[in-house]
Amino acid sequence: MGKKLNIKKGDTVKVIAGDSKGKQGKVLEVYSDKMQAIVEGANLISKHTKPNAQNAQGGIVKKEAGIHLSNLMVVDGTGKPTRIGRKIDTKTNKLVRYSKKSGEVIK
Repeated sequence: MGKKLNIKKGDTVKVIAGDSKGKQGKVLEVYSDKMQAIVEGANLISKHTKPNAQNAQGGIVKKEAGIHLSNLMVVDGTGKPTRIGRKIDTKTNKLVRYSKKSGEVIK
């Protein structure tokens, strides 16, 4: 059993370090083994592809590459990056993530 991650698929995050610093986007995928996430529109790379059935032309394709989770911060409902905490929700008795800045529960 690995470490619990603060970032999940579908979260809106802000890149706080690296070439894409300052960009915001939605998390498309999280790789817990590599501690990386793919963020929409951030850390774009040029991938050279051979012609195949889907892409008969081939060529250079721009796509997102992984960003280490330590370089991402979750953006809460107020639109500001925040640290994430965990607490037990009193109504449902389930563990929920919440924003340490505003105190609101993150979906």
